[in-house]
Amino acid sequence: MPTIHFGFTAGDVVLVTGAGSGIGRATALRAAELGLRVAAWDLDGDAAAATVARVGEAGGTALAVRADVSAAADIAAGFAETRSRLGAVRYLVNNAGPASSGEYEFDEAVRISLGSVRRMTGTWLSGGVPEGAALVNVASVAGNIVGTASDWYCAVKAGIAGYTRHLAAYRSQEVRANAVAPGMVDTPRLAGFAQSDIGQRTLQRIPLGRMAEPDDIAYAILFLLSPLASYVNGTVLPIDGGWTVTQ
Repeated sequence: MPTIHFGFTAGDVVLVTGAGSGIGRATALRAAELGLRVAAWDLDGDAAAATVARVGEAGGTALAVRADVSAAADIAAGFAETRSRLGAVRYLVNNAGPASSGEYEFDEAVRISLGSVRRMTGTWLSGGVPEGAALVNVASVAGNIVGTASDWYCAVKAGIAGYTRHLAAYRSQEVRANAVAPGMVDTPRLAGFAQSDIGQRTLQRIPLGRMAEPDDIAYAILFLLSPLASYVNGTVLPIDGGWTVTQ
C-alpha cells in the first residue's frame, strides 16, 4: 500500500475507545503509523495492552488505559492518565460499545452505549481541547436503514448519529464532529458469519461482494478526523460496500 498522508501533525494525540480489537484496534494502529500518539482505551485491559505492544513494535507511541466508558469515574480517571502521560487529546474516536447480539434491557443498553458516547465527549470537551479538535463516532447502518433483532441496537446507533449532528450544529466552535456507519465488518464479533447460510445470503446483497475489513473503516475514520476533512462536519458516512442502497 502506498504511503498515506492525511495532514496530521506528528505527535498529536488521538484517543480511541474499544481499541483492544476490531475497528478500534485498526484505527489505533493506522493512527500510530501516521505519527499520532495513541491512547488505546478498552474495557479489557489486556487487549488494550496488546494493541499498544503492536504500536510499540512498529515504532509508535501509545498508552493502554483500562476503562469502562459507561462509568463516569473510569472516564475521569482515564482522561487524567491520558493527559498526564501523552498530553492534550486533539482527536477522539468513540468506538466502544456492546455487540448487537448482546442481551440487554433497553434502558440499560441506551445508558451503556449512547450515554457513554455523550459522557466521553462531554468530559473531553469540558477539560478544554486544542484548536482543530475533531471526533468521529462509530454508528452503524443499523441506525440508518437496516433493522436488527435487538431493538436497543438500532435505537442506540440512530441516537449516536443524531448526537453527532447535534455536536456539529451546536458545538462547532469546540469540535468538528462526524460519524461512520459501518455495515458488516470482519471482526471477532462476526467470526464465521460469512460462512453461515444467512451470511452468504447477506453477502449476495452487497454490491462489492464482501464484508469490510477493519482497515476499511479505520482509514475512513482517520480521514474524517484529519485536516484534509476540515470542512466536513455533521456527516454520517455509510461504509457498507453499497449494501444499504440495495435495500
